[in-house]
Order: sequence, then C-alpha cells, then structure tokens
Amino acid sequence: MPERAVVNASPLIFLAKAGLIHFLQQAAPLVLIPAAVADEISRRGRDDITARTLASASWLTTVEAPAVPPLIQAWDLGPGESAVLAYAQAHPGVVAIIDDGAGRRCAETLGVPLLGTLGLVMIAKKRGLIPAARPVIALLKQHGMFLSESTIDRALLLIGE
Repeated sequence: MPERAVVNASPLIFLAKAGLIHFLQQAAPLVLIPAAVADEISRRGRDDITARTLASASWLTTVEAPAVPPLIQAWDLGPGESAVLAYAQAHPGVVAIIDDGAGRRCAETLGVPLLGTLGLVMIAKKRGLIPAARPVIALLKQHGMFLSESTIDRALLLIGE
C-alpha cells in the first residue's frame, strides 16, 4: 500500500454523499487534498455534505500542489484534476484518486499510480470490509457516480462477484 494518496473532488463527493468517506483510507494511510480541490468543495457551501465531511475528517490533509507542468496543462483538465496530477507526478509513489476519464488517461500517460472510486470499493471487498461490492456500487450510483454496466461487470468479475 502506498503511504500517500491525493484525491480529486468527484470521489470525495460520491463517497461523502454515500456515507463512505472512510473508503479513501483503503488507498493509503495519509490522504491528501490539493488546495484547488478543497476550494472547489468549499464553494459548495457549509451546508453541503461533502464540505461538512471534509471539515470533520481530521485524517484528510489539505496540501498545496506544485505548479501544473505544461504536459498536464495540455490535457485541459479542471484545476482540481490538474492539481492532483501535478502533486502525484512531483511525489513519485503517491497514488492519484480520480474518476474522470480524461484525468485517468492523463495519469496513465504520465505513469502516475491511479485509483478511482470503483477501485476503492474493490479494495474494501478484497479486504473483507464489505460483504459485497454490488450494493455499494449501486449506492454510489444513486449519489451521482456514473459507471457503465460493462465496467461494473468487469470489476465485479475481478473480485469474484
């Protein structure tokens, strides 16, 4: 398991809405949020479940990301994804937690270790923290996460469901 993970807004939002923010701890003991991502979440307002969750999860740490290199800028990603990738690229071994397809392709191109929300669910199932992944995935989908049925089926097959 990597020592640190850096997370983008969408996994934070889906996991907070589903009451599963602790799944982030399956990625690494230290979970970092770039300031750009924290700002994006805080703009949602104090009444937002994700903003409240971040404020109360003392194990989540906000960090400044380095300047976004031109190679990442060329992907025209959002500021949060760009900050996540810039941080992960500048700190080898840090896993990036991103759900967006373009951000994931950029991470793969850069050779940045990568997980998504679905990957966190799969890890939780493999470690016996949940009895089954399918209901958790359904809950996340109810809270706005989009995954194709073929992606879900492939993931479940990998963990024996």
